Amino acid sequence: MMSQAAAAPRKTYQDDPNIQRRRWIILIVMNLFTFMSTLDGSIVNIALPVISKTLNLPVAQTEWVVTSYLMTICAAILFFGKLGDIIGKIKIFKIGMVIFIIGSALCGLSHSLPFLIASRLIQAVGASMTMANSQGIVTDIFPSTERGRALGLVGTFVSLGSIAGPSLGGVIISALGWEYIFWVNLPIGIIAFIFGIRVLPKDYTKLKVKIDSQGSLLFTLFIVALFSGLLLGQQYGYGDMKIVAALIVAVVTLGVFLWVESRKENPLLQLTMFKNPLFSLSITCGFLVFVGNFCYNIIAPFYAQSILNLSPFHAGFLLMLFPIMMVIVAPLSGALSDKIGSELLTFVGLVVTVIAQVGLANLHEGSPIALVGLWIAMLGLGNGVFQSPNNSLVMSRIPKTQLGIAGSINSLIRNVGMVVGITVATTTLFGVMSSEAGHRVTGLIPGQPDIFIAGMHVVFMTSACISTAAALLTGLRLWSSRRGQRLRTKQA
Repeated sequence: MMSQAAAAPRKTYQDDPNIQRRRWIILIVMNLFTFMSTLDGSIVNIALPVISKTLNLPVAQTEWVVTSYLMTICAAILFFGKLGDIIGKIKIFKIGMVIFIIGSALCGLSHSLPFLIASRLIQAVGASMTMANSQGIVTDIFPSTERGRALGLVGTFVSLGSIAGPSLGGVIISALGWEYIFWVNLPIGIIAFIFGIRVLPKDYTKLKVKIDSQGSLLFTLFIVALFSGLLLGQQYGYGDMKIVAALIVAVVTLGVFLWVESRKENPLLQLTMFKNPLFSLSITCGFLVFVGNFCYNIIAPFYAQSILNLSPFHAGFLLMLFPIMMVIVAPLSGALSDKIGSELLTFVGLVVTVIAQVGLANLHEGSPIALVGLWIAMLGLGNGVFQSPNNSLVMSRIPKTQLGIAGSINSLIRNVGMVVGITVATTTLFGVMSSEAGHRVTGLIPGQPDIFIAGMHVVFMTSACISTAAALLTGLRLWSSRRGQRLRTKQA
């Protein structure tokens, strides 16, 4: 009897009929926080001029309201992913919900820059706790036949949050005031938390290991140095020795971190996961796509408002074609990946994305609105087809004891991709504009739209090249997978 009990398989969420009955409600709760935490990384950008005026501060200083949030998420996300594997992903997710709500309330009550940044740090800690563990929880709860669709919905809400920020933020600020871009999280967050307490199950899978404090400290130092170098470099140029020193510190710290982690028995980052080619390639492609997306996210609002002379209201509706297409397509792509596999869909999605970016690169001052809308919608279509299957590939080959850290790596890559995309877009745009103008340029030049158009063309061609690299990688994976299937068929 003892031996039979010892040999009995561990209970899983998929064996529990009560959990399976409410799995879609659980997904909705997690997606609400995924949306809010991702949205808060981009929605503040449009509020910076208003916050700057209200608090009587230079815009350059208020940019730390955005930077501090992204930096904290990236610095903490691996730690909370690992902590979720150790003490429970759902437990960490619930705590993160509470901290995010408190941070949002404090942000709206802020009347000075130090208080606002401190509140953003609290908000970011909560966001990183939910981001790090949401995909692991979904992978744990949903059966393999529905996992692609479920992760597709997670990917949809991630992209919705990151892309919809500027247009949604503009509406909220003009109607209610900048505080409400934070306070809008309170009713949604509280409702989601109440549902979460009722429907989220207890944790089944936990690791009995100690947290890697040395690895956590080294990784935090790496992120702070990297972000400081990249984000300050956009403002002051990358020739500044302090910025160069920060980037050198980032590279050295990353090398030390990887060396230390490779020698630990229970590291913060399990490097053996990257020996799985599906995981590594999918993570790389996800990073490249987010870099390309944020090239679009930076350039498109300027083009719509300053070159096409659309009002913020109409520009917002034009840019919303991207997330609207993702909302429609991503769940369908996820469901389809459950039936036919993910490799073909990721390749098709990236090919469509490349075509859309080349189309955007050929727009000019007199381009018809319908044509602009077509390329933006097509970009959303490509991303919608790609994101769901790619998320499924990232999470499907990972042991249950490492789902938290795998999900946090996926979220980390996404956030780093945002920052790198912003850096690539602004550095390329202003570099080309400066070359065209014959002097250093850090903004649009009134009366000379052709100079901006020249920079925009190069930015979109650069993002098309980045997406092409991802498409080639997925194409190689698809060819290798099909070749392996043919060989197995012949052997059988």
